Amino acid sequence: MRHLPDFPWDSLAPYKERASAFSPTESRSDAEDTGGLVDLSVGTPVDPTPTAVRQALIDAADAPGYPQTWGTPDLREAVATWFAARRGVPDVDPAGVLPTIGSKELVAWLPTLLGLGPGDVVAFPRVAYPTYDVGARLAGATPFAADATTAFGPVTPSSAPKLLWLNTPGNPTGKVLGIEHLAKVVAWARERGITVASDECYAELDWRPESERGRVPTTPSILDPRVTGGSHAGLLCVYSLSKQSNLAGYRAAFVAGDPALVGQILEVRKHAGMIVPWPVQRALLAGLSDHTHVTEQKARYAARRNVLKPAVESWGLRVDDSEAGLYLWATAGEDSWRTVGRLAELGILAAPGAFYGPAGAEHVRIALTATDERIASAAHRLTA
Repeated sequence: MRHLPDFPWDSLAPYKERASAFSPTESRSDAEDTGGLVDLSVGTPVDPTPTAVRQALIDAADAPGYPQTWGTPDLREAVATWFAARRGVPDVDPAGVLPTIGSKELVAWLPTLLGLGPGDVVAFPRVAYPTYDVGARLAGATPFAADATTAFGPVTPSSAPKLLWLNTPGNPTGKVLGIEHLAKVVAWARERGITVASDECYAELDWRPESERGRVPTTPSILDPRVTGGSHAGLLCVYSLSKQSNLAGYRAAFVAGDPALVGQILEVRKHAGMIVPWPVQRALLAGLSDHTHVTEQKARYAARRNVLKPAVESWGLRVDDSEAGLYLWATAGEDSWRTVGRLAELGILAAPGAFYGPAGAEHVRIALTATDERIASAAHRLTA
């Protein structure tokens, strides 16, 4: 615990209190803006969980026995089928699939599950979800933030990082890594014996023009044959249904890739009792098997993004990257806490970029995860 940072969202409490007190003045009043807080600081889904998923949970509610840590064969097959249908990855081996209790716990514990410890380096992007750093610290390894392989200098197999995290689409930036970029990273890592794990939980929410997306309906995966050369050796893809299917409360996710690495992770998880509950496994299977609800949810977020993004820009913020995912990565060219404070005066709570590393110190992350009514209120306040 001595080596863990303070939980960053606790420091937002005074700004949340200030934003919650917002009341529209007569000059800003709008019949549809009832005042109060518009919380755009955390990417927590607010829309209903799909009916088919809820029904699967209900049907599996009678679960007196222990579930399988590895997941049932049909669930692992469903993950492989989903990769082929949605990610352009036809060669996922079901033996290299493992359900996890949400993706955050896998991110936090992966260095430990892989046997990393003191003297080992875990690398991740300079602007990144804080849990990559936390996971390295939990294992006693050394966290290292870098955006390019050149940041490591001359690397030999003995001095190379043991684990390299990618995040695409990125949280908080929404940046998408293309096939060529991913392929270069994989080739570089394989030459040095580095395991590459790619966190891709926003892949279904791709806002890029169709001309940029190509033949695949989602963002590129680390497991794409054009990236891997036909082998998943040394590669892991982490995915969650929290965003695409409104399943954050279910903690339904999985890791897929190299069967040897997944087998190593599985053995430790069996000893530690890290098991996805049986009803959640059934819900996960149902969510992966139904693409219609994902299309509908993406349309909801697209509509909210189309309302909020121009309002944010009219207020004076520049939106960078934000090619995919649930956030607008925006800057006023000032300290991110100052921007958070100015937004709080309008009753809008955003996350300061400082949460995601020093390189994010002049940006804020603004989430699309609010109801249509709250998004409309935020847009009205920003443009009034």
